[in-house]
Amino acid sequence: MIIVLILLGLVFLFGIFFYNNLIGKKNQVINAFSAIDVMLKKRFDLIPNLVEVVKQYTTYEQGTLSRIVELRTKATSGGISDAEKAQIDSQLSASVKGLMVNVENYPDLKANTNFINLQSTWTESEEQIAAARRTYNSAVTDYNNAIMMFPGNLFAGMLNFHPTPVLATAEEERKNISAKELFNN
Repeated sequence: MIIVLILLGLVFLFGIFFYNNLIGKKNQVINAFSAIDVMLKKRFDLIPNLVEVVKQYTTYEQGTLSRIVELRTKATSGGISDAEKAQIDSQLSASVKGLMVNVENYPDLKANTNFINLQSTWTESEEQIAAARRTYNSAVTDYNNAIMMFPGNLFAGMLNFHPTPVLATAEEERKNISAKELFNN
């Protein structure tokens, strides 16, 4: 009788241990999937905003430099009155002063730096998403192994644990984000 009670106690303890282990593995799968979701949200929010910043700054930088060249060309073209020269000089000085204030306040604020930052951030974001997907698939594989291998397969069905598919990326998500499309929008 005592041996039977000890065996039943061991089976009961094994059942508790096994159930808690499966719950832990299932929660790891859920946590890993939420990490993917967070990284995708980051990509969705961050990349278009960075592209817009680069586009806006590039437009500003190009516009300012074009305006300075245009004014300089007018001033040196000849055939303009002294009043026009003074007006052009005033506009040129204001444009150069505005550009110099930006350069002094933000010496590294150049379009090429913005593009490098965009590229770096984009690459980092994609690497984080890939890492989160690998973590998810690893957690799913660990969970599936626990419920499919002996002795887990004997109890998993009774405890309503079912295999979870590894992450299969949808065809639409397999397409790379087109920087050209982002810059043209």
